[in-house]
Amino acid sequence: MDIDKLKRLRERYLTAKGGDMFDPHFAAIAQAQFKDGDKRKWPFADPATFLAAPLRASNDEASNITDVDIALIGVPMDLGVTNRAGARLGPRAVRGIERIGAYEPALKMAPLGEAVIADIGDVPMRSRFSLADCHSDIETFFSRLAGHDIRPLAIGGDHSISLPILKALGAKRPLGLIHIDAHADTSGEYEGTKFHHGGPFRQAVLEGVLDPDRTIQIGIRGGAGWLWEFSHESGMTMIEMHEVVAMGLPAVIAKAREIAGSGPTYLTFDVDSLDPGFAPGTGTPEVGGFSPREVIEILRGLVGLDIVAGDVVEVAPQYDATTNTAHAAAQMAFEILCLMLRAPSFQRKV
Repeated sequence: MDIDKLKRLRERYLTAKGGDMFDPHFAAIAQAQFKDGDKRKWPFADPATFLAAPLRASNDEASNITDVDIALIGVPMDLGVTNRAGARLGPRAVRGIERIGAYEPALKMAPLGEAVIADIGDVPMRSRFSLADCHSDIETFFSRLAGHDIRPLAIGGDHSISLPILKALGAKRPLGLIHIDAHADTSGEYEGTKFHHGGPFRQAVLEGVLDPDRTIQIGIRGGAGWLWEFSHESGMTMIEMHEVVAMGLPAVIAKAREIAGSGPTYLTFDVDSLDPGFAPGTGTPEVGGFSPREVIEILRGLVGLDIVAGDVVEVAPQYDATTNTAHAAAQMAFEILCLMLRAPSFQRKV
């Protein structure tokens, strides 16, 4: 053993506490995480929030959170599901995940220290029974956030919540979309409603708030491919799961970057894009999906795109005995948050 090296290490670290870092980058992160050199917040203490972000209760007008740069919002609504219900409990389950972050090692960032980021609670909805009323309330709430220049990251809830969010955020200019999912969600009206979780992106295009030419759908699979005619007809780019395997992830990332381009883009992650071996806790599982590591690699590859908002949806915790699904969902929310902070159009308010 190199005795001189051991001496130098002892001089620096023998009496150092767990939060004592000497690299300036790590020291800045440690300073925000630790107190008195080795004390930091217990992950299992206090009310649970998304990604351990500070809790900032919002009223209906969002007037008391105007200084927030990025808001983490629960949307506990699953009236649009076609199979197993339960995603209304998704926000609660994702909040309950204790250890995500604070550091993103590949992107070399600690997002909660880079801007004013807060968990502002759940969207207030007037009726637990009316899908149309819930969609209206979601759109109104996200429109108010947009009016205060607050960028949202939503945790659902079923995938139908993406439609009212896109209507709120794309009202002035249609958004692009990066959509990671097992299903394309561009089908039509079923049994008297067109607002279910199988069709939000068809409706968003028809509403004029989503640009299909700047939309890419990644990981689509299963036996419902005949339902996704609208994706192809409208000009969306679809990379089915067997094509992902054939192309490889670098090519998928390159295609997503090409399609999204430089314009404002929404990123939506459905947890059923993951193989049910990794994420059983969802309403419409499809065998043959991504591993969490593969999705993280894709998301990291999107850094620098203008990701202005996003959502993570379809966590149904009653089918998630190990909490693996909620854990994966929380990790993807963390990655999307990092991308939002690296969006070219993002600017801190203060």
